[in-house]
Amino acid sequence: MANVDANELAKFSELAHRWWDTESEFKPLHRINPLRLNWIDGYSPLAGKRVLDVGCGGGILADAMARKGAHVLGIDLAVKSLRVAELHAMEAGTENVEYQEIAVEDLAAQRAGEFDVVTCMEMLEHVPDPASVVTSLGKLVKPGGWVFLSTLNRNAKSFLMAIVGAEYVLRLLPAGTHEYNRFIKPSELAQMCREAGLELQGAKGLTFNPLTQRYKLGSDTDVNYLMACRRPG
Repeated sequence: MANVDANELAKFSELAHRWWDTESEFKPLHRINPLRLNWIDGYSPLAGKRVLDVGCGGGILADAMARKGAHVLGIDLAVKSLRVAELHAMEAGTENVEYQEIAVEDLAAQRAGEFDVVTCMEMLEHVPDPASVVTSLGKLVKPGGWVFLSTLNRNAKSFLMAIVGAEYVLRLLPAGTHEYNRFIKPSELAQMCREAGLELQGAKGLTFNPLTQRYKLGSDTDVNYLMACRRPG
């Protein structure tokens, strides 16, 4: 069985046509994309790199990394989202980006050690077995290569901010986007990375100010956070 939740796939497939509408349900992803792109590029300059984006959705990050000069493969199991990503790349004239419908575990069995950089953003909290995904990320990256992840912390504050606040009060996301019991503590994700043969190099928190409507990276990892890891080599 693929490591996928059919309900999660259906949820994102329903919204697939809105991925590139910057005022849609995906507005937060468009707003944070420059932050995460520059964070990744700061650790491992993307130009000329072979990059894999796992759980790429409609291609917001994959497309941006390609425009930084990377050769990008985006994978997902939501076919409608992949078609939207392909159409956008064609319309925008984005070069060096391709998309494939395949599970990360299957790709790891086929193309181990092929990628300089592997990204997995806002995806781990949507799959039944996140540790299986992280194990595959560790297999796919080259020795000396980088793995970048982001997800949601699991605590009372994240429940209030990411679910109650973001989905029901501020309506930044559709209600039901996230399930609290699938959130992952940084210590848990760090352990998954270690077991996958990856070494933690740094972490950042991503915060949102509802008054200024701005996102920023900082030291507060209580809600959204990003991790940078490296495979020794």
